[in-house]
Amino acid sequence: MRDETPDWTFLSNHSHVLVCVAQDPEVRVADIARRVGIGERAVHRILVDLESAGYVTRRREGRRNRYEVNLDRPLRHPLEAAHRIAEVFGPLTAPPPTERPRRDA
Repeated sequence: MRDETPDWTFLSNHSHVLVCVAQDPEVRVADIARRVGIGERAVHRILVDLESAGYVTRRREGRRNRYEVNLDRPLRHPLEAAHRIAEVFGPLTAPPPTERPRRDA
């Protein structure tokens, strides 16, 4: 059995950006890029894709953007088209749980 971590993931960069935006609607592009491991220009392109397809809505608030994810949209690939984003991304888009302090006995 291999102990190495494979260099591939199950989710695409589009998925990773969607998760970041859903977890933090006020997240900055630079923070998304750092979390996903891609450049800021790539994040911008992905956000435009997601917005154009109706998966993300962007609203300008002062100097910042605020995003809203539409989890009711169908998945795009024909194999998954009968399912909604929420079915797959619901658990991933909730804010990460805060770590509870350990109780030593």
